[in-house]
Amino acid sequence: MRTKQVNLLIALAAFMLFGFSCFCISRMTQTNSQLINCRNHVLEFKESLMRLKNSSEHNRKDLMKALSQLKRGVTQGEGSSRTTERNYPSLSAEEEGDTLGENVTTIADRFEDMKFFLPHLRKFGRLYPNVIIGKGKKGASFALGIPTVSRGNHSYLTSTLNYVISRMTSEEAAEAVVIVAVPENNEDYLNSVVKMIKKKFSWHVQMGNIELITIPTFFYPNLMVTGDTQLKRSYMKQALEFCVLMLYAQPKAMYYLQLEDDIIAKRMFFKEMANYVHNTAPNNWFLIEFTDVGFIGKLFRSEDLPSFVHFFLMFYQVKPIDLLLEDIFVVKLCETKESYEDCKQRQHEIRIQYKPSLFQHVGIHSSFPGRNQFLKDNFY
Repeated sequence: MRTKQVNLLIALAAFMLFGFSCFCISRMTQTNSQLINCRNHVLEFKESLMRLKNSSEHNRKDLMKALSQLKRGVTQGEGSSRTTERNYPSLSAEEEGDTLGENVTTIADRFEDMKFFLPHLRKFGRLYPNVIIGKGKKGASFALGIPTVSRGNHSYLTSTLNYVISRMTSEEAAEAVVIVAVPENNEDYLNSVVKMIKKKFSWHVQMGNIELITIPTFFYPNLMVTGDTQLKRSYMKQALEFCVLMLYAQPKAMYYLQLEDDIIAKRMFFKEMANYVHNTAPNNWFLIEFTDVGFIGKLFRSEDLPSFVHFFLMFYQVKPIDLLLEDIFVVKLCETKESYEDCKQRQHEIRIQYKPSLFQHVGIHSSFPGRNQFLKDNFY
């Protein structure tokens, strides 16, 4: 009896062992199948990554090829659009070689923002004014911008340049660059300005202290279709010219002084201006006004010029640029519920009025057609 029970227990144990073995084999087979599936998924993922890498490399090559073609197209466009093919008085070989001492492709990048505000410029390649006279001077302390336009039989430019340049010592002139900007649409006036500068200021031309640029006509939108008056179109055109001049001057000096072509300057104005900026002015100044009239004698830090230019380009169709200069301080400083008087008072902390003024407006025949201008600075 006992033997029979023992045999029964042995059979039961063998059966349980057999069942357990079958269960283990089944689980192992299932796990192995899952591992194989997992390995297949990994291989498929790896394959996809390789295809993506190859596709990215192919796209990168296509993009580099397209950019190369675009660069060649822009370069060819530049060659056909420059005004140097016109009959401007030619530069000497030495002058011509030094006209663009800096990397034009790099410095032209700052003009690209104009395409955001002026959509008509998006169809053009590199944006840059034409340099007619210049040595590509950089590293100066002060850049002095003088935009000029034809006033018919009346011209103040020669006198203005005489006042500005003759009242700087040679050491001060070495710390400055005077930039004259002429619209490209009047070749007769441009030719006369080129001849005058090369004749009367030849030494300063050789030293790179004076430059002449022209603003290509494509910079201007078609103002004739706006329906505005001729006076308003003139204001708009002036604002765009000032913006181009500011962007061109920005990398050349630490500070930018906006002048006009019908002013006189005090003796030793440069020494007085530099001394005030370096030794007396508060560190947080945003604008220093060395004249109380219009846009004349306004000194900017060059690093701030893009901010001013962007603001002017946003609203150049709304107001003249000297009034926009007032508005930028309201936008920058005035709180929502603050009175204008309180805001105006706080503006004096960063907008400095220097007295007595260093420049005086003397032009009677306005740069705007058909107008006379009798504005004078009472603090000069």
